[in-house]
Amino acid sequence: MNFLKTGNTVTSEGHHPHTLSTLDFQGASSAAAAKAMRVELSKLSSQLHDAEARKHFQTEMDGFFMLFTRYLNEKSKGTKLDWDKIQSPSPEQIVLYSKLTQAKSTEHLNKLAVLKLNGGLGTTMGCVGPKSAIEVRDGMTFLDLSVRQIEYLNKLNNVSVPFILMNSFNTDDETKRIVQKYASHNIEILTFNQSRHPRINKESLLPMPRTPTSQIEQWW
Repeated sequence: MNFLKTGNTVTSEGHHPHTLSTLDFQGASSAAAAKAMRVELSKLSSQLHDAEARKHFQTEMDGFFMLFTRYLNEKSKGTKLDWDKIQSPSPEQIVLYSKLTQAKSTEHLNKLAVLKLNGGLGTTMGCVGPKSAIEVRDGMTFLDLSVRQIEYLNKLNNVSVPFILMNSFNTDDETKRIVQKYASHNIEILTFNQSRHPRINKESLLPMPRTPTSQIEQWW
């Protein structure tokens, strides 16, 4: 093998000199990507003039930035998911509904709340609103059936188990309008909105939305 001397660096012929190790290079790239992302997120936040809206948006972006930097860190270390470790629960970890015993006391119901994910749209089923608003049986929607179940539980045991809906930015406004029809029912319905995070451009690793009000397709 022939060697070449370039300055103070000796390399084998046909190979480029390495001034940084691969790990150092990836680390430097990750640091640059994190800095660029922080700048872009600040630009988005600065476009909101309402103080309360800006504070809420910044909180969401802080959560997103934490996930983004974690992704960069794991990527720079070459961390990969070991799919062989992902297994179905063993039979002894699963309790069949038919084998559950009837509770003797209803006191525990005073500590119970029912939470349902309500962030998906029903576009694949021909619905333009929340998936929970799709009619599935006898003119009733998924949401109607859930309300009936919890209302029955409350009436049967003389309790007030709250029904909590975790919405997304896709479903929050419409869901708040829909649940108004349950105002006279024996059920307390609470809603909260999940955080909204920007989608990332694969090449630049920068956020796709250019404004806080960009199209919903640019957020997740």
